[in-house]
Amino acid sequence: MPVLHASVTDDDYYSGGSSDKYAPFNSLVDWEVAKWAKLRGPSSSALTEFLAIEGVVESLGLSFKTVRELNTLIDTKLPGRPRFHQQDITVSGETVTLYSRDIIACISDLYGDPNFACHLIHRPERQYRKDGNKRIRIFHDMQTGDWWWEMQKVLEARKPCATVAPVLLSSDRTQVTLFGSKTAYPVYLTIGNLPKEIRRKPSCGGQFLLAYLPASKLKHVSCVASRRRMLANLFHFCLQRILEPLEIAGIEGFVMRDGLGIARRIHPILAIYVGDYPEQVLVTCTKTGRCPKCEVDFGDLAAALRLATVNPRAYENACKAAGIKPVYMPFWSHLPFVNIFQAITPDILHQLHQGVFKHILSWLKQAFGTAEIDARCQRIIPNHNIRVFLGGISSLSRVTGKEHDQVCRVILGVIGDMHLPNGFNSARLLRCVRGFLDFLFLAQFPLHSTATLRLLRQALDQFHENKSIFLDLGIRENFEIPKIHACAHYVSSIKLYGTTDNYSTQSTERLHIDLAKDAFRSTNHKDEYPQMTLWLERREKIHQHHNFINHDEQHVLSQLPSLPTLNLERRLKVTRHPSANGVAISSLVSQYGATFFRDAFARFIAGWRNPNLSRAQLERESMDINIPFTAVSVYHHLKFTNAGHSETVDSLHVYPAKRQKNSKLDDSRFDTALVRTGSVEEIGIHAYRVAQVRVLFNISQAARKYLECGRLLPPYFAYVEWFTCFRQDPELNTGMFKVSRSFIGTSRLSEIIPISHISQSVHLFPIHGPVIPREWSSSTVLENCNTFFVNPFTDRRTYLLFSQ
Repeated sequence: MPVLHASVTDDDYYSGGSSDKYAPFNSLVDWEVAKWAKLRGPSSSALTEFLAIEGVVESLGLSFKTVRELNTLIDTKLPGRPRFHQQDITVSGETVTLYSRDIIACISDLYGDPNFACHLIHRPERQYRKDGNKRIRIFHDMQTGDWWWEMQKVLEARKPCATVAPVLLSSDRTQVTLFGSKTAYPVYLTIGNLPKEIRRKPSCGGQFLLAYLPASKLKHVSCVASRRRMLANLFHFCLQRILEPLEIAGIEGFVMRDGLGIARRIHPILAIYVGDYPEQVLVTCTKTGRCPKCEVDFGDLAAALRLATVNPRAYENACKAAGIKPVYMPFWSHLPFVNIFQAITPDILHQLHQGVFKHILSWLKQAFGTAEIDARCQRIIPNHNIRVFLGGISSLSRVTGKEHDQVCRVILGVIGDMHLPNGFNSARLLRCVRGFLDFLFLAQFPLHSTATLRLLRQALDQFHENKSIFLDLGIRENFEIPKIHACAHYVSSIKLYGTTDNYSTQSTERLHIDLAKDAFRSTNHKDEYPQMTLWLERREKIHQHHNFINHDEQHVLSQLPSLPTLNLERRLKVTRHPSANGVAISSLVSQYGATFFRDAFARFIAGWRNPNLSRAQLERESMDINIPFTAVSVYHHLKFTNAGHSETVDSLHVYPAKRQKNSKLDDSRFDTALVRTGSVEEIGIHAYRVAQVRVLFNISQAARKYLECGRLLPPYFAYVEWFTCFRQDPELNTGMFKVSRSFIGTSRLSEIIPISHISQSVHLFPIHGPVIPREWSSSTVLENCNTFFVNPFTDRRTYLLFSQ
């Protein structure tokens, strides 16, 4: 490992050179104050004033009295990641500065991190799942894709016993100020040897800030064409300087030790470059409007690049013939084994959410009109995973990818029974939207197989087969949109590099907060980059020291799954204490709508005692059941967590209208849920039935002992009102199932069930004709309408359940 500071090295530090694990800090308190000051604390001035208070330093036993002393301690006594170096570059009379790290040292630091040692991936794999007599190949992490496999064969043929280190780069210019136009241009680095669960979590530290590229826009150059060419050349020049060590290391390799001390000959090779469309165009030197992944003929490209230093005019003509911009020596031109067009990967955020869906949404507004779409969005039934757009969606401005994701989940149900103008049949439009939504959800799967990739192709084909409806409506003249074309490359990229969460730009956007925006805010906004890089180096040292101290408690890394799964298992969580105690049965009827509570509970007890009773026998037996209570304890919330995690991923809200302390009246809410009615072994949506939950409750221990007869009662109960069972097949055009309320005569069919039968929440769309009644509201539509579409797009689990 390279020496990072003159006073201490990683090897010395972690080999036991410090007898106290908190050293160079005096104690746990000393260390915790220092960590708080650098990660969570106030400004330097405020901290200095705090330390200057008489007795604070002595009482806490701190080893530093000022911020300057703390910074000196961190700079000289703690090891860290590779240092930033600066290089001045003059472009057309303007001097700009590149701040970068040694890429080989960065790769060595990631590969040799003790926290990652047990999770490193060293070789490619081809994984299969047995399905009867078939073996279906699966794709998830990078090592399961074809790129690593093919690269391993190439290197083994040249120099046996090679270990590939796939290099993943991402870059994106970002604004660092809330007002004004101050920008930073960070470049991030990670390696494919780390599992994607580590790479995509900033808290795990699997991503490096490799460089800050010059953010200058060269506004002093008056000619726009010349300025664009200079900026492109500057970008490629800077990256060429940063990546130059990979030219030899990729071919010859170099010995590197992992966190366990095992040495291997590593070949770092650029595998993936992550960026949005403007960044992809810049990286590949492609002209705007063209696809950066559709490869340029390599023979023509190589011939053009050889002319760059020989004949500039001929080089420009050759580039034009090859279909690329005449950038002087693109940074990837000398990198070994790199196909830059292949290295460009799908971008869910910008291509699908902020790209294709943004176009589709604007077309739908033109087709149906914004008034009715907004009215329906304002009356969406609430759900844990669904946002209710109380102001509609047409007035949204600067719509984020997260907001587009929320609209994606409801748009098909919003337009499901709307009519097109001029007598057009909406069938093709609905199939077009459904095809895209299927493509969007399938593209985000964390685990793919040859079967799901076939479904991905079919969904895209359905979209293309039906999109002509927008031509017929006069909304579009053509579909020559690069982001629509980019969808054709998703299957090939997943086969090459694994699933799309390996190379998501959402990770890049998240890193901007920690490594660009927060770094800028820590400065005095004058000559900020030296301050930003120093601030980041100190934070990294604090994080590294924290990991060293808590090395045996790295829960995040120790719980990584060996194989991503599409697991549907969830766990119920009920609050420790009821939301309301002693709620009378009469109140359950009047306030909660549990009209037939007594009869339903009597039937439940009869059926619980003897599960083999027929319906007629059940009715007769229930007549003799005495209900030994007049009040119950009620719960207003039911939460769901994924197995092994504590984060709430779904919830049910079940409560009547209530007045808050500020005299505001909250509307009642009785959510709908999927209740398992089939056996545990049965899979698919037909093993479930939709129900509206009216009451979540338990009964007293005395009542429980009175009613139990050889079989323990469940701990919690739910009073539900049923909807009709799912039909065999969904509705043809929307692909969604229809359900209606179930009645016995004029009364809603109700029942009491164990709360454990509730699988998850489910979202419904009202079917009410071409115009939704304006007197309805989001809180009343569930009661006012009787027929609904069931929404399969609330989350990934629900989509999978409806797809089985």
